[in-house]
Amino acid sequence: MSATSPKRRPGVRPAIAVTVGEPAGIGPEISLRAAWARRHEVNCVLLGDAAFLAMTASETDPDIKVSALSLMAVRNGGLPHFGPDRISVIDVPLAAHVVPGKLDKENGRAVLATLDAAIEGVRAGWFEAVVTAPLQKSTINDAGVPFSGHTEYFAEKTGTPQVVMMLAGPQAGSGEPLRVALATTHLPLQAVSAAISRDGLGRTLDIIHADLRGKFGIAAPRILVCGLNPHAGENGYLGREEIDTITPAIEAARARGIDARGPYPADTLFQPKYLRDADCVLAMYHDQGLPVLKYATFGNGVNITLGLPLIRTSVDHGTALDLAAQGLGKADCGSMEQAIGAALAMANNSLDNKK
Repeated sequence: MSATSPKRRPGVRPAIAVTVGEPAGIGPEISLRAAWARRHEVNCVLLGDAAFLAMTASETDPDIKVSALSLMAVRNGGLPHFGPDRISVIDVPLAAHVVPGKLDKENGRAVLATLDAAIEGVRAGWFEAVVTAPLQKSTINDAGVPFSGHTEYFAEKTGTPQVVMMLAGPQAGSGEPLRVALATTHLPLQAVSAAISRDGLGRTLDIIHADLRGKFGIAAPRILVCGLNPHAGENGYLGREEIDTITPAIEAARARGIDARGPYPADTLFQPKYLRDADCVLAMYHDQGLPVLKYATFGNGVNITLGLPLIRTSVDHGTALDLAAQGLGKADCGSMEQAIGAALAMANNSLDNKK
C-alpha cells in the first residue's frame, strides 16, 4: 500500500477518519459523542450517512453540529479543515431506513464502503489514522459480500500478509497502560495448538516489536510471552508446545535483538510485579489474555491492529443492538474516546519517527 504522508499545517488539528459502523447499533452515537468530546485536539472526520448522522446528533446533543462533505468533492479538492465548532462527515449514503436495534442487509454494502473510503483517505493523505466503530459481520455477509472482520479486511485491502490483534488501555486504579497482543484470534479452542508455529510466533514478535517502536515510541520494547498450557506446560508434563514451539521462537527473536521473555504461566503473569517490566504481553489465544485486559481497563480498552501500513484502532466492544434499541443516551462512549486518543498518540509518534 502506498500512502501520502500527511503534512500538518501549524495550528491545524490532525485529521483522523472515524467509520461509524453498523447504523442500527451504538456506533453512530458513540462516534458523534466521542468526536465532539475530543474536537479541540483532533479533527475526527466521520464516514457514514450524513443525513442520518445529523439527525442522530440533533437528538443526542443539540450542541453537536455536523457539516456534510461529498466523497467526490474531497477527492477533487482535498479535505477542508473546519474549526472545532462542527464535525465533518464524508457522506456514504445508506440504502435503507435505520431502525435502531434491527439489522438490515440492505445497508451492509454501505457499511463496507465507509472502510474503503477510510483506506482511500489514508492513501491520499487526508487522514493520519483510522478509528472504527463496531459493525455487524452478518449484515455484510447477508448483503452478499464475504466478510470475516475489520482486521482481515484492512489486511487484505492493504496487501498485508500478517497482522496482530492487540488490545490496550489504562488499568483501573493505577492508570498504567496494559497491552495484550494475541498469537491467535477467533479460533475454536481445539484449533489453537495447531495454529501456533515457531515461524508464526516469530513473525508476530517481529510485528509487535516494530510497532511498539514505530507507533508507540518505545525505544526498547519488552514483551512477555504466555505459555499455552497450564503452568506453561510444567516441563512437558502438561504439554510440549512450550518446549517445542514457544521457547524456540522466543530464543530466535532474542537472537534478532527483540527483548522477548518467557514462556510464563498465564495464571501468574498478569500481576503488577511482572507487568511493571512489560510493554506488551503476548497471549496465545483470545480468552487467555482478553478477559484480563477487559477487566483491568473497565470498558476503556482499545483494539489496535498491528502490522498494517496505517494506524487503525477500534473500540473493544460490539454493536450493542439491544442497547441501541432502547434509544439514544444509553451507550458509554469511553472506549471510543480512548480509541481516538490512542490513534492520535500513535500518529504523533509515527510523525516524530519520520522527522
